[in-house]
Amino acid sequence: MQFLAGRVPWPYPPDGALTYCRDIALPAVERGEEWHWTLRLKRDPPRVIGVISLRRAENHNREFWLGLPWQGQRLMSEACDAVTDYWFDVLKFPVLRVAKAIANEASRRMSARQGMRIVSTEEREFVSGRLPAEVWEITAEGWHARRHRRENQS
Repeated sequence: MQFLAGRVPWPYPPDGALTYCRDIALPAVERGEEWHWTLRLKRDPPRVIGVISLRRAENHNREFWLGLPWQGQRLMSEACDAVTDYWFDVLKFPVLRVAKAIANEASRRMSARQGMRIVSTEEREFVSGRLPAEVWEITAEGWHARRHRRENQS
């Protein structure tokens, strides 16, 4: 959780999820600026195990978190592929950029697996403080070519 964006209140308050959904996420969805999904297991649909979001923002269009017990199971890979498809195929944006702490190896591997490339480095605020960060990107053309190659390999 140390690599959550600095805008997340930390330590996370008991009403943090409700406050975030009510005061930040839902108004942004209504304005057409953000899109949010919860992650749930098919075998336990009521339980939220993570969140993934898309947003119109310069150099930071996708963010996510996944509870520790569910990390390392490729669940976020599936979610990232689905929302990246949505970004390009439904919303029709030409480029997807994500920012992440350089120390966040798992998130960096996710971007590399998706065919993204580093386009800049900078410092950003995270709940653990100001850290070196990278901005990764992939274009719609690059995403579709990657998806086409994957489909042909199946």
